[in-house]
Amino acid sequence: METVVMKFGGTSVATPEKIIGVAKRAILEKEKGNRVVIVVSAMGKTTDTLVALANEISAEPPKREMDMLLATGEQVTISLLAMAFKALGHEALSFTGWQAGIETESVPRNARIEQIHTERLERVLDNGYFCVVAGFQGVDKVGNITTLGRGGSDTTAVALAAALNAAKCEIYTDVDGVYTADPRYVAGARKLEQISYDEMLELANLGAGVLHPRAVEFAKNNNVPLSVRASYSDEPGTIIQEVITVEKNLIVRGVAFERGIARVTASYEKPFNGSLAKIFMKLAEHHIDVDIIVQSISEDVPPSVSFSIKEESLEETKRVLETYRNEIGFLTANYEVGLAKVSIVGSGMVSNPGVAAQMFDILRMQDIPVKMVSTSEIKVSVVVPESGMEKSANALHDAYGLSY
Repeated sequence: METVVMKFGGTSVATPEKIIGVAKRAILEKEKGNRVVIVVSAMGKTTDTLVALANEISAEPPKREMDMLLATGEQVTISLLAMAFKALGHEALSFTGWQAGIETESVPRNARIEQIHTERLERVLDNGYFCVVAGFQGVDKVGNITTLGRGGSDTTAVALAAALNAAKCEIYTDVDGVYTADPRYVAGARKLEQISYDEMLELANLGAGVLHPRAVEFAKNNNVPLSVRASYSDEPGTIIQEVITVEKNLIVRGVAFERGIARVTASYEKPFNGSLAKIFMKLAEHHIDVDIIVQSISEDVPPSVSFSIKEESLEETKRVLETYRNEIGFLTANYEVGLAKVSIVGSGMVSNPGVAAQMFDILRMQDIPVKMVSTSEIKVSVVVPESGMEKSANALHDAYGLSY
């Protein structure tokens, strides 16, 4: 018997009717002769509701207690889904993250999975039961409940698939696959039959919300067969694997974009003398993710370093910089909000020079100012005014031949 991991997001389990539908889909998979693990998120907007409750109590609720609170959302879903299996005549047991043996690092709100003890799940699966596991959560070495960050149920599913040596991991969601861009904002966006791990990892990191970046990273590192499918349809979705066999002629395979970007610029009296390392070490110690970094040193202008972060991290960034101002050694820090990041991704860029130049020319023709740039072998990202994000994405999507 092979093991299959099926993950269902919040919209797929938003109502009792949908939960029963999830159970019926999983039963069909088990009837093929497979052992089945189902990973679920909290129902609908439950997590948002819990966050709002916390904010009514405190403007800055303790992160440990937020983990305790948010982990309850998935616990509701797993118990209801296990009940649904029983009502349909099948045996199932529900497991919170810690009951499923998911051990994480001790980082509240954004922990990484360190190992999974699968013995209990293996016994239950061998006895013919469905295992229903809460996504998004685990436990650290001293027993604290931890959560994996927004969208972490994807990571739970792929990590479990790797630990259980599953034949496949299927991510069921409210879209029917991975698209060349978000179809809500880009006209002509179309579903991809296949995409490589590396391309999907870039898209996920750059704002494509269909998969959590850590989930893709787990899949790549453990060679987990991964697919994204619609929870409301039997149509095949998008297969994510090491090497793609279709649409290989596309130089750019997708356009991603993300709102809520801020730019921080720190100025110095003289060249950095090691303080460039200190500023990013201090931010890392406080778990602040820095994206694009640009430094400037010239004879006529005070040296400076600019970097981009998510706006949600801006207040914490300000606190860190002010707290360690003397140690870091900068003179002033300026902050700019109302920005967005737009990116093109494709493994075909490696063998096609001039892709970045074409991108900049397209944005110039659209009168979109480029404030920061970051490149790798398979992506080019630019920071632009948020007001020009959708216009940029649509223009790039058309220019690289991704539209229908």
